[in-house]
Amino acid sequence: MNDVQIVSSAGSVNQSFGSTSVNQGIESASSAVAAQARAMVEARYVMAMRNPRNWDQVRQDTLKECRRPSFARSKRAYYIKPIGDGVEGLGIGFVEAAFRHMRNVAIETSVIFEDDNREIHRITVTDIEANIPYQMEIRVSKTVERSRPMDDGTYISVRKNSRNKPVYTVIGNDDDILNKRGALLSKAIRTLGERIIPADLKDEAIEIIKEIRLNDAAKDPDRDRKILADLFIEIGVKATDLAEYLGHDLMTCTPKEIVNLRGIHGAISSGEATWAEVMDNKVQTGDTKKSEAKTESKSGAKEAYPQDKFEQNLPAWKKHVEAGKQTPEQIIATVSSKGTLTDAQKAEIRALATASEPMASPEALETIRNLADEMTIGESDIAKKFGITGLNDITAAMVPDVLAFIDNPMGE
Repeated sequence: MNDVQIVSSAGSVNQSFGSTSVNQGIESASSAVAAQARAMVEARYVMAMRNPRNWDQVRQDTLKECRRPSFARSKRAYYIKPIGDGVEGLGIGFVEAAFRHMRNVAIETSVIFEDDNREIHRITVTDIEANIPYQMEIRVSKTVERSRPMDDGTYISVRKNSRNKPVYTVIGNDDDILNKRGALLSKAIRTLGERIIPADLKDEAIEIIKEIRLNDAAKDPDRDRKILADLFIEIGVKATDLAEYLGHDLMTCTPKEIVNLRGIHGAISSGEATWAEVMDNKVQTGDTKKSEAKTESKSGAKEAYPQDKFEQNLPAWKKHVEAGKQTPEQIIATVSSKGTLTDAQKAEIRALATASEPMASPEALETIRNLADEMTIGESDIAKKFGITGLNDITAAMVPDVLAFIDNPMGE
């Protein structure tokens, strides 16, 4: 008897003498999802090729956005992190505005791991025109720090901050985790996005925003002071707390102090910092400045270190560094006790280490960059802390200290 094949939309049925077999031809859900994802990617690149960006137009549109007073005053546009004398930066609001004008930028987020204690998210920001993806993984712990235990008295751990007050780690509720997740995702997108935006455009934007804020504060400082007080009370910071930070009453603060406080408010609102960190940093920098002022008052103002003497001693300092007798920082400390060194002179002394000390390996630099991205510490923060021009100036001996700083920038 001849075999008979019956074909249907769902597959095929083969009938032969004494037997029947069915071949399933139904497309799996996974392959459908893969096809959809591929179509989306292809569509993005086709649209990018058809509508390439014009960087001059991007610059004009982005800076026009920055000149809008409501945008410049936004807490999402500009912030000041409480590290040292303050590290300024552009917020997620600016990055989002720049992306709108740049176009052809893809942002993707996905959860790659989750358990009862943490979530791990992967964020990818891609410049489609250049075909350059930047990726970061962030860890969202399901705990928060509070100044007191939970209502039932329980807590996970406790530590002392720099003011010797207890800080309790407790289990976060849904709102706590939602806010924490949102803040960390925004910071990651901002950090990755800044790699795509040209540096000169970011510099211009910061200057415009600061100028508008300063002009606004100078026009009507009383109005801005009241607005500041209202903004800070919304995040739990009272007028007395602001007075403690400023060292005087809020009503007597200058336009420059108003701009600084607006930047700090932006950092706290976006999750870049907390008020406790701001005050901790104030205490630390204040103690340092008092110590420096006390030392200077005892010894008197120092004169500049003579350049001819500097050039005469430089070869000897180089030999000391090469022989391992002194580090550049030790030389700077010794020479500074005799006279004030310029930034250029300090840079020359630090450069002595480049020729004598092995530089950090590419793997170590990659580890530093990844950890800095995870902790949202900028390269400029690291450079400022260690007196270098960039991460490529990090020596092998500096790697442990740099990693320790990134892991705990407040030094707690």
